[in-house]
Amino acid sequence: MKGGLLLASCLLLVSHVAWGCPELCTCQTSSKMVDCSYKGLLEIPSNLPSQTQVLYLQANQIRVINYTSFTNVPGLRILDLSNNSISRVPPYAFHYLRFLQVLNLTNNFIQNLEGQVFTPLLALKELDLSYNNISNLPESLGNNTRNLTFLGVKNNHLQTVDRMVLETFTNLRVLLAISNPWQCSCPILGLKLWLENFLYKGGVIDELICTSPETRKGKNLLQIPFEFYKSCPPFSTSFPMANIHQHGPEHRNNGRHGYHGDHLDGSHHECEPKPKPRPANLRHAIATVVITGVVCGIVCLMMLAAAIYGCAYAAIMAKYQKELKEVERMASAAEQGSPEEKEPLDSSLA
Repeated sequence: MKGGLLLASCLLLVSHVAWGCPELCTCQTSSKMVDCSYKGLLEIPSNLPSQTQVLYLQANQIRVINYTSFTNVPGLRILDLSNNSISRVPPYAFHYLRFLQVLNLTNNFIQNLEGQVFTPLLALKELDLSYNNISNLPESLGNNTRNLTFLGVKNNHLQTVDRMVLETFTNLRVLLAISNPWQCSCPILGLKLWLENFLYKGGVIDELICTSPETRKGKNLLQIPFEFYKSCPPFSTSFPMANIHQHGPEHRNNGRHGYHGDHLDGSHHECEPKPKPRPANLRHAIATVVITGVVCGIVCLMMLAAAIYGCAYAAIMAKYQKELKEVERMASAAEQGSPEEKEPLDSSLA
């Protein structure tokens, strides 16, 4: 018994040494997984096994991601760095992770994202940046991450997101963006249009609750009618704009309008709601068309049934009138008698 335990311990030790498992971490050669979570680590281990595909580093005290942190693990598929103290992600932090599919950076202190930080992640499908201090998403975020299906940015400091950033995510299916200080004035109209189109295509999102302007505070951006934005400055867009009224000459000729300026904070009359707003978003329009079509179809069927009934009734009444006249004619002839019946009577009188 002791010999067996000794042999097993020796094999485990040999495997541990051969695979190069970092101190304090747990390694599984069969699943190619390294678990270094909840170990109080101050930095990413430098001696990660090269075969590693799953790496758990959550709930530590890691503050810095170096350029060489993941050079040893080019085949990494899943990386969890949540619940650490990371405040900055350098541009080439994930340069060697061409096969990474899941990246979790939640619950850190990230404020800004470098423009090229996610560019090397060609295979990335899930990216979660929730519970950070991010105030804007870089324009190049989606340059090479077209395979992304899940994006989490909830509980950050986002006020708006450029729709051009989101348009590059052609395979995105889930967007979580709740608990951000969304400013629902004119500059957010592009994002609203993208969200409407995203929902129409079957995408899943949570709520985008407005914090400003005061007239829209606490409202869900998706439930604010486009009529409220009809006086905002025009801009080029690839989304349907049939339900948004065109601006009058007084707005088109006003050179003060722009997407970035203090006058677009929602307090001025350009973006104030107009009386009797009409909900005219894409879903309402489609619902209206469908309901109108159904009602028209029912009315047409009723009219057709009425026409058939009217024709049948007219035919029956015509036949009835004809038969009635025939009966009256025969009755009249019977009362008057024929000439042959009257002649003998006349002769006898003579």
